Amino acid sequence: MSDEKAIAELARLRASIDNLDATLVHLLAERFKCTQRVGELKASADMPPADPKREEYQIARLRAKAEESGLDPQFAEKILGVIISEVIRNHVSLRDQ
Repeated sequence: MSDEKAIAELARLRASIDNLDATLVHLLAERFKCTQRVGELKASADMPPADPKREEYQIARLRAKAEESGLDPQFAEKILGVIISEVIRNHVSLRDQ
């Protein structure tokens, strides 16, 4: 492959990555809008901020989805773990207000 073709392909791939990253941010924002409402409901109903059974279910479900998609399930679990931790942190904050 010539340098010009490689540079053009690299630019095309990077543009796709940029679009996907923007989509991920928008999807996370939508997800956190939903979890914000969940946290508000939990706080008003005096429910615990964390739901270990739900978390286990979500992790297992998304690990399976990752495998189906050709994504490393351990990586998917790490990402979900970060998201869940942030959601719980937010739910604790809502409860403590």
